[in-house]
Amino acid sequence: QVELVESGGGAVEAGGSLTLSCTASGRGFDVASYAVGWFRQTPGKGREFVAAIDWTGGHPTYLESVKGRFTVSRDNRKNMAYLRMSDLKPEDTALYYCAAQQTAAWTVFTNQGDYTYWGQGTQVTVSS
Repeated sequence: QVELVESGGGAVEAGGSLTLSCTASGRGFDVASYAVGWFRQTPGKGREFVAAIDWTGGHPTYLESVKGRFTVSRDNRKNMAYLRMSDLKPEDTALYYCAAQQTAAWTVFTNQGDYTYWGQGTQVTVSS
C-alpha cells in the first residue's frame, strides 16, 4: 500500500508563491518506479490535471494555464515530489492533490483515471 501526504498549502495574495510537497511512503515502496502527477479541484467541479513528471524527473508536463508559473519536480532519494507555484492567481484557488502510478517507462500521465494512489489534498487559497 502506498500513502501520499501533501503539505505546503495555504493562503496567499495574488502574485505570491507556494511550494507544495508530496511525501510518499509504503511497505517496500520505491518512489523511483512511480510517475507523479498533481491535480486540483474546486467545489462543484471535477478534478483538473495541473502537472506531471516521469519516474526519472523528466518530461515535465503542465496545464496550459500554469505553464511558466508552476514547476514540478521530485527527489527520489527523499521519496518526495514538489509543485513550485509562483505568480499565483485567484483562479488557482483549489484543493491540490498529488497522485502516483507505477510505471516501467518514461511516462507521464495526465488523466486522473491513470493514477492508482492519491493523497488527501492540501488547500491553496489565492486572494485578489
